[in-house]
Amino acid sequence: MLKNLTLSLQFGKLRNAARHRAALPRHKVTRWIRHALNSDAEITVRIVDAEEGQALNRDYRRKDYATNVLTFDYTQAPVVTADLVLCAPVIAREAKENRKTLQAHYAHLLVHGTLHAQGWDHETSEADAQAMEEREIAILAGLGIRNPYA
Repeated sequence: MLKNLTLSLQFGKLRNAARHRAALPRHKVTRWIRHALNSDAEITVRIVDAEEGQALNRDYRRKDYATNVLTFDYTQAPVVTADLVLCAPVIAREAKENRKTLQAHYAHLLVHGTLHAQGWDHETSEADAQAMEEREIAILAGLGIRNPYA
């Protein structure tokens, strides 16, 4: 059963903003996140440039580079509350390198971030990484999106 989702979709200052907005129609973002949820949620999705992405990664994770997705999870029960920050230029570069559409890569990373917001973690052990990857593949398959790891 699909869960209730209160979604805020924000775009920071971006070059090629129209391309990223076109890849992220609100109804699809909502659908992708809902399919990854196990409970109701309030989630903010913010699409940022490399400068903002790097600053957030540096300030909160002590890693001084822009990464594809950052998850700031605040509560997991009874309602998941989180911010998902996606770095547009990193995602565009990765999509091109991996021969994926921009939209499919965004879908994958939104599912990935939503799982993190619910406590999934791929950095704790190889078994946890495998379990999270398998869950992502299953969710994406249910959305008609091919295995992002293949």
